[in-house]
Amino acid sequence: MGLTADQLRTALDALSKTEPAFATALARVGYPEPRIRERGYATLLRTIIGQQVSTKAAQSVWNKLEGLVGSLDDPDNITRATDEQLREAGLSRQKASYARSLAEEVTSGRLDFANLPADDEEAVAALVRIKGIGRWSAEVYLLFAEGRADIWPAGDLAVQIEVGRILGHDARPSEKLTRELAEAWRPHRGAAAIFAWYHYGSDMQVI
Repeated sequence: MGLTADQLRTALDALSKTEPAFATALARVGYPEPRIRERGYATLLRTIIGQQVSTKAAQSVWNKLEGLVGSLDDPDNITRATDEQLREAGLSRQKASYARSLAEEVTSGRLDFANLPADDEEAVAALVRIKGIGRWSAEVYLLFAEGRADIWPAGDLAVQIEVGRILGHDARPSEKLTRELAEAWRPHRGAAAIFAWYHYGSDMQVI
């Protein structure tokens, strides 16, 4: 599971002492709610299905697919599904390929969600081996489903924008600079990312 409300508060309070700009932003918009997902196969499958579509459309595909092949908590149901069933549910050929790849990684035992490497970078590497799972998807999974406290998705556009706003930069920092700026925030970069997304969605913008 992801970082709890208490863990987020503790981490953000610590960040506010390290970086006064966080304290200012936190005072304006408050603490974010936790972002928690279930650990395991189904959460990563949802990530694949949700790529480049709205939340509503992704849920519609999920519901149709589950109605056609059975519970999506069981990767065997995707392995056994026909191409026609996957298309009927609304999966593109590419997403169907990604879904099958994920299911096969799990059913073969090559991917064990209960035993991902303890090292964050090694865990990211284990996940990006799956077709359709890039670094961002892997990082979001590790942050929301495993609660890894120091995950830092520096390539995320909203994170870059809000880091720039919170710190008072004139322009959005690059991924490289966003990564460099956050070095001082270890081991609380996961909370910083969650706060950045929350800040991005808030009407209160720090310039």
